[in-house]
Amino acid sequence: MNILKPEYGNNRLTPRQILTDPVLFLAFGFGSGLAKKAPGTCGTLAALPLYLLMVNTGNLVYSLLTFIVTVSGIWICGIAAEKLGEHDFNGIVWDEVAGYLITLLWIPFSWQAVLLGFGLFRIFDILKPWPIKAVDRKIKGGFGIMFDDVLAAILANIVLRLILL
Repeated sequence: MNILKPEYGNNRLTPRQILTDPVLFLAFGFGSGLAKKAPGTCGTLAALPLYLLMVNTGNLVYSLLTFIVTVSGIWICGIAAEKLGEHDFNGIVWDEVAGYLITLLWIPFSWQAVLLGFGLFRIFDILKPWPIKAVDRKIKGGFGIMFDDVLAAILANIVLRLILL
């Protein structure tokens, strides 16, 4: 059973092309977006080691790194969409990486928070409640790819805070 597709996007890029291109490698969440099934969930899972590396850096450094991941994602996702010939291709998961980091922004570390944050972010990202769905439909390009996940992450962060109180 092969877990990878033979080609990706309208431009039919191969897994090798994606993994050897630095921008696509990042856009595909270090390769996690190549998964045939649930690439968004795989991309969120790929964010977990990054989160664990960042969590003990303190709120200021964590915030700065999350900001860099998010803002650079606008460019990364935009370029990846162009190279794939398809807007918001489901294998582009850098937005999930940023979204998971935002979900846990300023949340004290606990495994409960890590797991709840994961679940909440995936729920909001998949269901796309208002205004996320409206944003997802109207805003295109790298900013559009990133912004709906940023909104899902902000909602997940708020709900996570309420649960952890």
